Amino acid sequence: MSYRLREMLKRHEGVKTHAYKDHLGYVTVGVGRCLDENVGLGLADDEIDYLLQNDIDRCRKELDTEYEWFDDLDSVRQEALIDLSFNVGQTRLRGFVKALGHMAAGNYVEAGDEFYDSKWATQVGDRALEVCQMIKSGEYQKR
Repeated sequence: MSYRLREMLKRHEGVKTHAYKDHLGYVTVGVGRCLDENVGLGLADDEIDYLLQNDIDRCRKELDTEYEWFDDLDSVRQEALIDLSFNVGQTRLRGFVKALGHMAAGNYVEAGDEFYDSKWATQVGDRALEVCQMIKSGEYQKR
């Protein structure tokens, strides 16, 4: 696709970074991408994967920037914290002071217990069990 076509479409359709309802009332995002289930294209699998990878990269960068010990974790524990950050956001994650303190000290069983003994864990159920077991063991659980 040529640069000129891309710019013309942006000018004609507009560019929106958040979902909005178009003039016909359909949920739309980006450059005229209709997301309404019965009318629009929605998102293709590769677009979903692209968005997800961007979010994973953002979470990883936030964690690495905020916690000097994050980069020293094994990959499974890093991915458990990325899952947590993705789910609750970095601001809410900061509220897990005791659990993060245990993570910093390498006390992973205690960290997993602290994360599991939280409102978050009761809200997300099996997700919390899986993430906390990853933190405790440093291994993915068999599914």
